[in-house]
Amino acid sequence: MGFHTFDPDRAQMLEDVSRFRFCSRDELVGHLAVDRDAVVADLGSGTGFYTDEVAPFVGTMYAVDVQPEMQELYRENGVPSNVELVTSDVASLPFDDDHLDAVFSTMTFHEFATPDSLAELHRVLTDGGRAVIVDWTANGTGDEGPPLDERYGADEAADMFAAAGFDVPVAQERPDTLLVVAVA
Repeated sequence: MGFHTFDPDRAQMLEDVSRFRFCSRDELVGHLAVDRDAVVADLGSGTGFYTDEVAPFVGTMYAVDVQPEMQELYRENGVPSNVELVTSDVASLPFDDDHLDAVFSTMTFHEFATPDSLAELHRVLTDGGRAVIVDWTANGTGDEGPPLDERYGADEAADMFAAAGFDVPVAQERPDTLLVVAVA
């Protein structure tokens, strides 16, 4: 797979509300299945589009992005009071063991999907903590998102989570995206 990050010069695209056609706030919050005092991280948060949508439903939200430029753009947009910006690679998160109740990633799994990253997610999630992944599917058209050869199918993503010690109750292919819910 050819891993890359999203070009900060194109970050305005990340604020387009048409993104909800791929994953709505309600779908994301429903699959996270957390309570109001939960500690949750958005992996590959970018400008905070989905972070801002989930933040009102949790106690503490971490907006994790590997690119300081994206964190700065998020800061300029305004960050909710319960959101903390964290500049980090998913493979080396600055959280204690069992610190997070859930994590989610919207359209960024293909950027960090490695055995080391998934092992790190397993380490930082509480027992029963959820990872909710919505990303471009390798079985889609390729009209939007990264090139097809940089994507995973739902079954392949589910197998990667299972290999990292997760149970995977949900692995779905959709027209352009996949949905995987993995439980630590």
